[in-house]
Amino acid sequence: MRNKLISIYKTLYNHFGPQNWWPGDTPFEVCVGAILTQNTAWQNVEKAIANLKKGKILNPHKINILPAKKLAKLITPAGYFNIKAKRLKNFISFLCKRYDGKVSNMFSNGLGNIRDSLLSVNGIGPETADSILLYAGNVPIFVVDAYTKRVFNRLNLTPEDITYYEMQEIFMENLPSDAMLFNEYHALIVMLGKNYCKKRPLCEGCPIKNCHFRTL
Repeated sequence: MRNKLISIYKTLYNHFGPQNWWPGDTPFEVCVGAILTQNTAWQNVEKAIANLKKGKILNPHKINILPAKKLAKLITPAGYFNIKAKRLKNFISFLCKRYDGKVSNMFSNGLGNIRDSLLSVNGIGPETADSILLYAGNVPIFVVDAYTKRVFNRLNLTPEDITYYEMQEIFMENLPSDAMLFNEYHALIVMLGKNYCKKRPLCEGCPIKNCHFRTL
């Protein structure tokens, strides 16, 4: 499996080039983006974050005291704005109460403690928690999303019903524990999913279509 994972990574990197994820001027902005990007395209998240910047409230303490309805209006472009406003408020309340609103303080506690704490926040699941860890904290943990499961299932490398943690374990056990590698690999899988491995696959031109291990 290790050789297969490396082969896929190299092929995707050569095809798409470096992705330089995650967009964000500060670790806090990355955290906000990780929550807002649930079930929506990134360009919509960018619009929502631009609204927060324009209103000069992209700050944990300012958002913490902002009424949820006003926050929802500002993040409307991200979709599901009422739900996401509550999730964002939950995270920021957690950040302010435990870490004085400082993301740097949050990451000083070690992977195990912080991950469990993030998962205890209402509205934050494994993918969002790991995105925060990897992209805002540079913690070497692999982020799994729907694209990851789809791509590897279509390659006959994993079963369709594989769990998040089972999928994550494949990468964590077979690749070096390197945040930059995990960052780039996940971003490349997303590019593949968006451009080729869609719900209705566009196999023509797919960079990994003819990888030597493919058994389809």
